[in-house]
Amino acid sequence: MGRVTTRVPVTKIRYADASRPAPRADVVAVEEPLEIRAAGQVLTVTMRTPGADVDLAHGWLLAEGLITSAAEVRTARYCAGAGETGPDGIAQNTYNVLDLDLADRALARLDGPLGAAQRLGVTTSACGVCGSASIDALRERLPTAGFSHVAQQLSVAAVPSMIDALRASQATFGKTGGTHAAALFDDSGVLRGAAEDVGRHNAVDKVVGGALVSGAVPPLGGTLVVSSRASYEVVQKAAMAGIPVVISVSAPSSLAVDAATTLGMTLLAFAREDGVNVYAGAHRLTD
Repeated sequence: MGRVTTRVPVTKIRYADASRPAPRADVVAVEEPLEIRAAGQVLTVTMRTPGADVDLAHGWLLAEGLITSAAEVRTARYCAGAGETGPDGIAQNTYNVLDLDLADRALARLDGPLGAAQRLGVTTSACGVCGSASIDALRERLPTAGFSHVAQQLSVAAVPSMIDALRASQATFGKTGGTHAAALFDDSGVLRGAAEDVGRHNAVDKVVGGALVSGAVPPLGGTLVVSSRASYEVVQKAAMAGIPVVISVSAPSSLAVDAATTLGMTLLAFAREDGVNVYAGAHRLTD
């Protein structure tokens, strides 16, 4: 398995200091490609931080509507011989190609309209869907028409503790300053899991996929908290997982607000210790 961090040389220049210091080692987050395959097809290539790749694959498949539970992924294995040939003449596995054996019903989706619509190019760590699906298309892919019927509530007083729990999970960010994080809480505000990645969409896929692998079945319910901005892709992935509440430490995008409003979700952003902005779904909030 690849490393989460690595050391690189850096020269730190301070404007108040006229001298030019010698380079020193700095810790940065690793970014490597992960190719996800199934039934002989390359489904996607995403730039991610190595680790929790199986969780990432489960979360991505769920967000794309290709699986409905972890049971539809029979096995997941790294492809042997994915790397260059070593001194012994044997191909070295880079652990950057993940091959999935999907259940027949998932393969049927892969061969259907959903599969045909998949983006088979490279997904960068900066962006997942990038507006490739409209809000109407997302609504059609959801098991229900939306979340207006979901009675889940969120205590505003619990938001600061959720943000604290998210930050406590950011060990790699603490070392590098270069990763996003996502945390999933249950209806009572108890932390269910957290994940980090250079890509904000990957962090969401990892924490959602981790819940699936642990036996949870969508709709997951609860609250998704992210360290990044609340983009459309974050709302989309939460919606596909059946999570009605999204909280972001940073700003929301206009399409994220539109999607959350249209789908009956609750979207909070600029979450801080002293307050939070409500952009959609205020009816779920309690004191």
